[in-house]
Amino acid sequence: MSENISIEPLNEKFFQQPTLELARSLLGCLLVKETEGRLTAGYIVETESYRGPHDRAAHSFGNRRTKRTEIMFGQAGLVYTYTMHTHCLINVVSAGVDEPEAVLIRALEPFKGIELMKRRRPVDQMKNLTNGPGKLTKAMGITMEDYGRKFFERPLFISEGISPDEIEQGTRIGIQNTGEARFYPWRFWIKGNQYVSK
Repeated sequence: MSENISIEPLNEKFFQQPTLELARSLLGCLLVKETEGRLTAGYIVETESYRGPHDRAAHSFGNRRTKRTEIMFGQAGLVYTYTMHTHCLINVVSAGVDEPEAVLIRALEPFKGIELMKRRRPVDQMKNLTNGPGKLTKAMGITMEDYGRKFFERPLFISEGISPDEIEQGTRIGIQNTGEARFYPWRFWIKGNQYVSK
């Protein structure tokens, strides 16, 4: 993938797309985190959409409003982090205000700050560095303290990247007990990329 990319936050308007479209549009973009003058970045290669009140797999199913899900009711482009099995996961809040939808970033292809990522998350094979939602946050130093930030402002932001050659679509992962929602084809990934989680 290209080295000649300007790493600047995308415009706020980019995030104001319907959730499924945003999940596709995020593929190939760079997720960037700046910490103490050091930068890590990776191309987003896999996403999953969660469509709020009518999606049994979403934290906000039935308009459930809790301390954890409160950020989902805000504007598109906010950072929604939560903890699952000790791992921090990162989502992009989508849809309109009071429409609690989000896109989970499931996997990245490392691009910048790779040595720093490896120090944070030592692995034997490069492809295992960021090929899962909990792996990528650890490698990039993303924590629960990032909850509520804006993806269109530093220090945690999404930047323009590359256009994927081919996008594939299928069912989401790890949501077995969600009735018909487990069959929704709301996971998207860049075809053939070795960093896709499964």
